Amino acid sequence: MTIDQIVEPSPERLGERGFLAGTAALVTGGARRIGRALCLALAQQGATVVVHYLTSEAAATATVLELEAFGGKAFKVKCDLAQPDMTVQLVAQATTAAGQPLDILVNNASVFGPGSPLTTTLKEWDLNQAVNLRAPFLLSQAFAGQVPSGITGNIINLNDFRATKTGSDHFAYTISKVGLHGLTRSLALALAPGIRVNELALGAVLAPEEAPTDYEHTLREQIPSRKFPSLDEVSSAMVFLLGNDGVTGQTVFVDGGRHLT
Repeated sequence: MTIDQIVEPSPERLGERGFLAGTAALVTGGARRIGRALCLALAQQGATVVVHYLTSEAAATATVLELEAFGGKAFKVKCDLAQPDMTVQLVAQATTAAGQPLDILVNNASVFGPGSPLTTTLKEWDLNQAVNLRAPFLLSQAFAGQVPSGITGNIINLNDFRATKTGSDHFAYTISKVGLHGLTRSLALALAPGIRVNELALGAVLAPEEAPTDYEHTLREQIPSRKFPSLDEVSSAMVFLLGNDGVTGQTVFVDGGRHLT
């Protein structure tokens, strides 16, 4: 069985202002899919949300309008995370858009593609390392530099269960996510106590929009819970991490237990 249903997050709940009121958050790749769901959850809890995008300007505009329609404050910022000189400016652009320093950084954007250790090209390797690993590092570095003294900052990295259960498929992507796992743990130590750093390791939540010809759908029977995590479940895990000051350097698997198999 393949992914056969997408349960959208519930935007009508944005009227319930939560514990993030007065804070500002930047979500990379926030215009669509999982990123959009994370933006909705942040706005639901009262955060001002800066939606990063590269090519999905129409979707970013729609997401911003959706957040504003329910009483949230939201802005959009364009940046090519494969370009380091642009990436290092993104946090400053986001703070300018929000009109305040950022309290939350969600490194959600990533590239994903097939390839084995023997077929992966240098171009594919470099792109995955740039977007999936270097960009979160550069953004985290810039984020840490602007968090005001006395304020607790939060970094949430969106990872993959493959980071701790590696295989030979999607090789460049997987290795970049292994690096992101290490980055999360290292930054949690380096940035403590002022900034907490955690990650969500996801399983099959949404199928790729443009699946490669050799893409293999995850079978429900491969997941111990026999269900695909929903967008709301991913968002809820993020909200838990943001709301628990006793948690840092942790990996929360939202994969139905697939990392155990």
